[in-house]
Amino acid sequence: MALVSAFALLCLAPWTALAATVHVRWDVGYVYMDRNGKGVLRSIGVNGTLPVPPVYITEGDTLELQIYNMLDVPTSVHAHGVFQNGTAFMDGPNMVSQCGIPPSSVFTYSYVVEQSGLFWLHGHTAHQNAAGLRAPLVVRDRETPPYAYDGEQLLWFEDWYPHEFDARVGLTIHSFPPPVTYPSALVNGYDGARHMPALRLAFGKTYRIQLINISITESFRFSVPGYELRVIEVDGYYSLPSTVDGVDLGPGQRYSVLVTAPLSFNKAAPDVSVYKVELYADFIPQRTRLNPLVHYGPIHYTGSHSPCHNTSEIVSIDTHESERMVWANDIHIQGLANKHALPVDRQIKLNIGGTAFTDRTIRDIINNITYAHAKVPTLYSVLTLPDALVRNSTLYGPQTHSVVLDHLQAIELLVRNVNFLSHPMHLHGHRFQVVEYGPIPPNERPSSLPLTADNPQMISMYRSILDAIAPVVANFERPMERDTVVVPPMQYVKIRFRADNPGVWLFHCHMDIHFAMGMAMTFIEAPEVLRQSTTVPKVMLDMCDAQGIKSSGNAVGSMGTDLAGLPAPPTMVPAP
Repeated sequence: MALVSAFALLCLAPWTALAATVHVRWDVGYVYMDRNGKGVLRSIGVNGTLPVPPVYITEGDTLELQIYNMLDVPTSVHAHGVFQNGTAFMDGPNMVSQCGIPPSSVFTYSYVVEQSGLFWLHGHTAHQNAAGLRAPLVVRDRETPPYAYDGEQLLWFEDWYPHEFDARVGLTIHSFPPPVTYPSALVNGYDGARHMPALRLAFGKTYRIQLINISITESFRFSVPGYELRVIEVDGYYSLPSTVDGVDLGPGQRYSVLVTAPLSFNKAAPDVSVYKVELYADFIPQRTRLNPLVHYGPIHYTGSHSPCHNTSEIVSIDTHESERMVWANDIHIQGLANKHALPVDRQIKLNIGGTAFTDRTIRDIINNITYAHAKVPTLYSVLTLPDALVRNSTLYGPQTHSVVLDHLQAIELLVRNVNFLSHPMHLHGHRFQVVEYGPIPPNERPSSLPLTADNPQMISMYRSILDAIAPVVANFERPMERDTVVVPPMQYVKIRFRADNPGVWLFHCHMDIHFAMGMAMTFIEAPEVLRQSTTVPKVMLDMCDAQGIKSSGNAVGSMGTDLAGLPAPPTMVPAP
């Protein structure tokens, strides 16, 4: 697919066609590419190349995504943000809702998408999205969208590292702290230092700019100097318009903003002929032209001879500009649907962070548990265990950190980040109301700085985080809903959702390196309802058989309570 197709202006007449079945074929295999001018890297592409082109469907369509696995290891694909209501077995996480697709095998994901907005598809086996297996999924409204605009243009952002993911994880777990690595910023699949796609605007027209961060570690900021942005969608959920200067996207997050072009080109303000993309991380030292890494893209005005900057020559960067801007903040954005915060039936407190273990590793934890999948896909265990055992969460494996939820309960997760860096936490199978942020009490904070405080800049930054007391901010009247929330350091966030989608759903950090280090857990939602309403297709059970993986019983495939054969969880180093 040519790059320009991602920016094609779309007809915005009401969607009146009947629901369709959209067929997409992905031949998933290794590709060897230099994506950032820093050397060839073994990557995972689709149909022999990268980037993987966006997938477009319409609300109510059935997406049939056929995967031919040309790798020498299993693979699987998750539709990030898609509820999979009634099709939990199509969610994609390997050893959670399925066995991976074996090498040299073909499997077709098939599910109805009853949502609209911005989502994305990515590998969910062994963090293969870090190697390039990821692409936007844009779901158009079937009816007329709630806001009028003249066209849509899509920008998606990726961080791209010079080393393969497994090597980075190994260094982080076994040789903490790892060497500081600064990634490149890819925009619509290409290195922003060498090519930035153009936004094409007609004077006086309004455009929906669709923004997706499909990166694995770092955050992106987007702004258009001289323009106001009006946020209208967050993670596939429409909002009341919220006027901001820019949008800050953690890994996995999405926004749609409306931008109205001027009536004519203003020669006195040439900055309006560029947009700005900024890749940054709050856990590594700032360094000129690396963190933050700033790229400017051109804006072309239709029917004009307006000048366009050579964006590679823009070198004057105000490093404090971002601090003065008004950035989109989900707690201050109101949902378009006039829904109040759910009354809470059950609160679950979750402490997230990282710690040392007695095997001389550093791992991430939720409530002192570091995640590891079981030997049987957890969904299959729920469906096959005896009735009397289905609510025994230990049988799904102690490191799956499984929590059983009652059907239709209103759940509040109190996520407490007693840590020095932000964590973008993603919930499968749901979106949730973001109702409150607040500070971790000073007496519950660490008494020392982390090991990464190894230079004056980082020491100063971490001390400011440790000393800062964030205000309590809440929105109970009309809270925004999303599926990925960034929990700031030394803060908590309260999120609420109704357990109305029976299934087995991961809750994990979408910084993939933290997920790989164990920051994940599992919700077993309405197991009795799930067992009555779900039948896994035989072809999915056959994929387990082909790899010698059991597809029934508890975490080790036993029909009782015996978990013999499951590795013992690692032991945390006792607190001093």
